Amino acid sequence: MSLGRKQSVSNAAWLEAAASIESAISQAEIDELAAETVKEIEATVAGRRAAYAWSAGKDSIVLGKLCEAAGVTDCMIGVCDLEYPAFMAWVEGNKPAGCEVINTHQGIDWLAKHTDMLFPQSSEKAGRWFSIVQHRAQAQYFKAHSLDTIILGRRRADGNYVGRKSNIYTDGKGVTRYSPLAAWSHEHILAYIHYHKLPLPPIYGWKNGYLCGTHPWPARQWTGSVENGWREVYEIDPAIVAGAAEKLESARAFLEEVRA
Repeated sequence: MSLGRKQSVSNAAWLEAAASIESAISQAEIDELAAETVKEIEATVAGRRAAYAWSAGKDSIVLGKLCEAAGVTDCMIGVCDLEYPAFMAWVEGNKPAGCEVINTHQGIDWLAKHTDMLFPQSSEKAGRWFSIVQHRAQAQYFKAHSLDTIILGRRRADGNYVGRKSNIYTDGKGVTRYSPLAAWSHEHILAYIHYHKLPLPPIYGWKNGYLCGTHPWPARQWTGSVENGWREVYEIDPAIVAGAAEKLESARAFLEEVRA
């Protein structure tokens, strides 16, 4: 059975699908789809200044390989001051050669003033994180490099907006985004990663890694509560919670409970 919409699929189902991907998608099938997508990228950006957005997530890792095959080598990643240290270490060791890191600098002091952004329990609030970090960084890079198009790894199977009639749209700030992976299924992404032996960041080995994806630690979803959010982050990196406790009462309360 194929994976459905991301929001309705358990992390265990993702792990099972990744482990058994050869029974779902052959290498010939995924290589044919990849070749078609490379041709589409080449045709779409021909004569245009283009770069791609790389988040170090599974979709953007696939996107990067296809863009490079299509001759698009410039890219960027948007981060803030609230990333997991282990994730940032992986990014530094694995980012594409042409990748520019743009930090939008939301830090612990910012979070203390915006506690409603801590472990979002709604898709609207989670989407706000993408707006203030990734989208802001993309817009900054787009303008700084006078781009015509920035290429994203967004897919409809994730419930992402990719444009109404095509896989291209221009937002109100004049940033044109193109999503060549829009029609790719979850299995297609997993198959490309498997057959091409592409490394993934540690996030995918953590609790609910495939559900959460790449994100700053306070943007962690599916926790059910702030307390559970702190518990999950603590299991990943206790030092994050200890540092946050200096500014956030909820983190202090969690540590007091853990140490009692």
